[in-house]
Amino acid sequence: MPPGRIGARFEKLAREGRRGFIPYVTTGFPSLGDTREMVAGLAELGADVIELGIPFSDPMADGPTIQRSSQEALDNGTTVDDMFEVLRDLRRASDVPVVIFSYLNPVYSRGVDAFIREAVEAGADGILPTDLPLGADSELESRILESPLDLVRLVAPTTTPKRIREIALSSQGFVYYVARTGVTGAREELRSALAQEVSAVRSVSPLPVAVGFGVSTPGHARAVGAAADAAVVGSALVNRLAEGGVAAALALAGDLRRALDEAGR
Repeated sequence: MPPGRIGARFEKLAREGRRGFIPYVTTGFPSLGDTREMVAGLAELGADVIELGIPFSDPMADGPTIQRSSQEALDNGTTVDDMFEVLRDLRRASDVPVVIFSYLNPVYSRGVDAFIREAVEAGADGILPTDLPLGADSELESRILESPLDLVRLVAPTTTPKRIREIALSSQGFVYYVARTGVTGAREELRSALAQEVSAVRSVSPLPVAVGFGVSTPGHARAVGAAADAAVVGSALVNRLAEGGVAAALALAGDLRRALDEAGR
């Protein structure tokens, strides 16, 4: 079976010797109009995969920045339907791969089969359910794995090599390596052991490895790009969006894109 959009994008990056840029956007923050403008701008400036987050009332893996953005989006009345509509709008103009970033509650509330069907129809390429560890719900995992959506999974610094390989072998698209323990959030510095840890993950993973949680600056992006296949940036972009609007957030995204291109040279 030929690779989907995510796999094809990583194959292209590998051929070109480049590193992937994966920005995260909270749907509905600060408004749906801003989300539409943001994802369109990210696609235009060269994002390789976009993580489109469903706002959730109890985002336990996320730090204060994304928690606040989720709550504000919910206060604005943002729904799963809105996320699908943003995705459909993006698909009319771009074929950039999109991964839906969600906790399980919105998926269960919608109905698993209905959610998968609507996500595929809207143009999603994958889903990253943050609270679905390997083996926690084998039936749900099978339904996603057998669907057209790639099931992207998380690996942490505390995950054992055996478990990392098991996770990687049951993942699709790419493996998301959490750069540190704890919740998401921008940081001043990345951990010194990150490169060694990512190398260990890549040695047992048949899939590309993307690094997120704390990647905040072009310097961080260059460091991640020297070690991994892609960098995921969420809180720093959400912060910039809150402080300066879409134009400021896209300016940071452009700086991150250029830093990753430099890392691949």
